[in-house]
This record gives sequence, structure tokens and C-alpha cells, in this order.
Amino acid sequence: QVQLVESGGGLVQAGGSLRLSCAASGRTDSSYVMGWFRQVPGKEREFVAAIRWSGGNTLYADSVKGRFTISRDNAKNTVYLEMNSLKPEDTAVYYCAAKRGQGLVAATTYYGYWGQGTQVTVSS
Repeated sequence: QVQLVESGGGLVQAGGSLRLSCAASGRTDSSYVMGWFRQVPGKEREFVAAIRWSGGNTLYADSVKGRFTISRDNAKNTVYLEMNSLKPEDTAVYYCAAKRGQGLVAATTYYGYWGQGTQVTVSS
């Protein structure tokens, strides 16, 4: 089992920044890929970014490329999502997720472990 706990959400003005953290525990190892997703009420959960524990290769959604950065601290078993130049349309509940295997993918169906989510609200 893998447990994921997100933190760092909050309220920020448009143009501002936030950093989300995802602490992983349990049976994680270097073969996992960690991802961030977001969801607003009434819409599908959408992919934001993903990173390999091993090697640090990354994948981003086009909507956040150049504004968001995903990173990991292997020693702390923690993944981060640095969000800059935030827009009101970035408002959502952000979820951390983990999948086995090295493939960097965006589809939610490949991720078997999920955190409880953290709310990010960007005011205009």
C-alpha cells in the first residue's frame, strides 16, 4: 500500500504562487511515477504533471507548461508542485497520485494511489 498526503493549498491572487507538497509513505520505490491532477466540480479530473522517482523525467499538461514545475526529494519521499503565474482557471482541488512502472502517462486510470486532495483557489 502507498499513502499520499497533500499539503500547501490555499487562496492566492492571480499572478501569485503556491507550492504543493505530497508526502509518500508505504511501499514506494524508484520504479514509481508520481503525478499531480486537479478537479473542479462537475468536470473530469485532469492531468497536471508527472515525474519519475528515478531519473526525474517529467511530463506536463499544455495548460501549465512554463508556469508549473514538478520536482521530487527522494530523501524525504516528497513530491512538489511549484505553481507560478496562477490564473483563476487554475482553481481546483489538486490531487497527488502514484503509479507503478516507469511510464510517464496522463490518464488517471493508470494511477492506483491517490491522496485526499488540497484546495487551490485563485482570485481575480
